Amino acid sequence: MAQLMSLLVQNAIAIVFAASFAARLGLPVPAAAVLVVSGALLAAGSVSVAGVVMAAVLANLLGDGAWFYAGRRFGYRFMRLLCRISLSPDSCVRRGESLIGRWGGLSLVAAKFVPGVSVVAPPMAGALGMPVWRFIVFDIGAALVWTGVFLGLGWVFRDQIQEVLAMLAQAGGIATLALAVVLAVMLAVRFWRRRAFMRLTGMPRITVDELHELLAGETPPLVIDVRGEAGVQVDPRRIPGALPYTLKALQQRHAELPLVGGRDVVLYCNCPNEVSAAQAARVLLARGARRALPLTGGLDAWVASGRPTSVH
Repeated sequence: MAQLMSLLVQNAIAIVFAASFAARLGLPVPAAAVLVVSGALLAAGSVSVAGVVMAAVLANLLGDGAWFYAGRRFGYRFMRLLCRISLSPDSCVRRGESLIGRWGGLSLVAAKFVPGVSVVAPPMAGALGMPVWRFIVFDIGAALVWTGVFLGLGWVFRDQIQEVLAMLAQAGGIATLALAVVLAVMLAVRFWRRRAFMRLTGMPRITVDELHELLAGETPPLVIDVRGEAGVQVDPRRIPGALPYTLKALQQRHAELPLVGGRDVVLYCNCPNEVSAAQAARVLLARGARRALPLTGGLDAWVASGRPTSVH
């Protein structure tokens, strides 16, 4: 542990760059903690303030810029893939959509502090066509705010951090093992929450073929598009006849709900595990719908099957 502390002092700028860049790429690296420790080292005069700040900002710009380009190049499908491999895939796209739609460029600042959204905000901005110059300006500003907050925390609490670092250095292997256990527990908690959430939304689904067959019947189901405004802006296609009701609108207690009238309801989104559609289906079932089913694969599955779409 003492060697690690010495390594941090000698290579603070490189470590800050590597940790910040890895975090922006979505890797589970504690970049914020690295910055806090670096802030304490800055207060002690051990490292260069300008060097650390520039390293963190450049790492943010490069990492976010890569996702921004990917979002602009590949659009919404890329973000769905990105969210599938994250630790919080079920709310990743929806929270990213909400943040971008509400705050625009300022969402890049807020996303830095929202777990599970910091990685999806740049590609979402790219997919929504944010100008490159605007993205660069806001991303640099966001990186400065993010870096300044955690460096400032380290600077303010430098005495306490120095004591903790000294204790860790003395503890040696025991401290390293303790940190590894804490990290393992954090990952286990996230995994457990994800499993619990999957069980919560684990309801029957309907396939594209089954929906197409029902739509051709005498009593076709009511189809509802629960995507957010940003998702519709990225891909304006809809299943013909689908009604646009966002998940938030359906969840509002006094919102005007679609007239089901005893019909089956099929809901779709473009989110991992059809989670938004599943949550919306539970809302309708709780309010008296006879049967409400998420569409397996969402709009992408419908389009991939070659079925027609409409644009509204």
